[in-house]
Amino acid sequence: MEVTIWAWVTFLGVILALLALDLGVFHRSAHAVTVKEAAIWTVVWIALSLLFNLGIYVWAGPKPAIEFLTGYMIEYALSVDNIFVFVLLFTYFRVPAIYQHRVLFWGILGALLMRGTLILVGAALLDQFEWIIYLFGAFLTYTGLRMAFEQEEEEELHPEGNLLVRGVRRFVPISREMHGPRFFVRIDGRSFATPLLLVLLIVESTDLIFAVDSIPAIFGITHDPFIVFTSNICAILGLRSLYFLLAGVMGQFHYLKAGLAVILTFVGLKMLLPLLSRPFVGSLIEHELHISNLASLGFIVTTLTTAVIASLLRVRRLAAVDPPAEVKG
Repeated sequence: MEVTIWAWVTFLGVILALLALDLGVFHRSAHAVTVKEAAIWTVVWIALSLLFNLGIYVWAGPKPAIEFLTGYMIEYALSVDNIFVFVLLFTYFRVPAIYQHRVLFWGILGALLMRGTLILVGAALLDQFEWIIYLFGAFLTYTGLRMAFEQEEEEELHPEGNLLVRGVRRFVPISREMHGPRFFVRIDGRSFATPLLLVLLIVESTDLIFAVDSIPAIFGITHDPFIVFTSNICAILGLRSLYFLLAGVMGQFHYLKAGLAVILTFVGLKMLLPLLSRPFVGSLIEHELHISNLASLGFIVTTLTTAVIASLLRVRRLAAVDPPAEVKG
């Protein structure tokens, strides 16, 4: 679809205005985000994304609108994996609840820059070398299969091995304690980075790792950089409130990772299908095979719904087998 520079500027301007409103008005004073507040903001971000999707439908028609919605669903689903990391990270560094929103806020700004750069580079490569889409497909298929068959292990966090953290430690001394919401502090005339900065750096590097999976997955739906970028950012914007909403119950979604593995494998095979079917064109089939984006959207929604329902049924079944002990007065 034809997108002018003004569409990009307008979208980025609205996003920055919303973030400024979020930090400068609604979260001007640091506080622990309640479940109720997180639920409201989750609904707000989803509603804004769907409103933007409606705008695409009115402006450009159903095809780009379906592409945006499918990309948004993929990114939103894959972003849930970030929540597991956030829980481990904030627990490891003992980040007070009142400062967690600040870390995730600045993490979003970093994600805007990093993901925008990755998407523009990916779009430019696909424009010059169309066969790269098959490398993306092979990578996603491998990632999905590895995620599906790797053994369940208790996740651990090793921040000392993070390259950004090691780089900061080499050039900037780190204070032993938190200093409120600040990332840098002066002690006895010397500048120190606080542990909160290390948390932010790990959030940024973690997002970059997850983007390596999610961005190629959306390119499997559309090559339009505007759709890829906007669907990515709309999903990421809702990640903070989703974290505060689900952080305490993430362990109950036992089959969610399996669902994400199925989605990654499906998108990877979708990207590879035209190549795999090419040897049979003319003999067994008339044209290369393709899976429509509408069918992809239906498959993704069905897979996520099945994973969530199966997880909740498992929790109920385990609770019935081993009910919690009664609290005696």
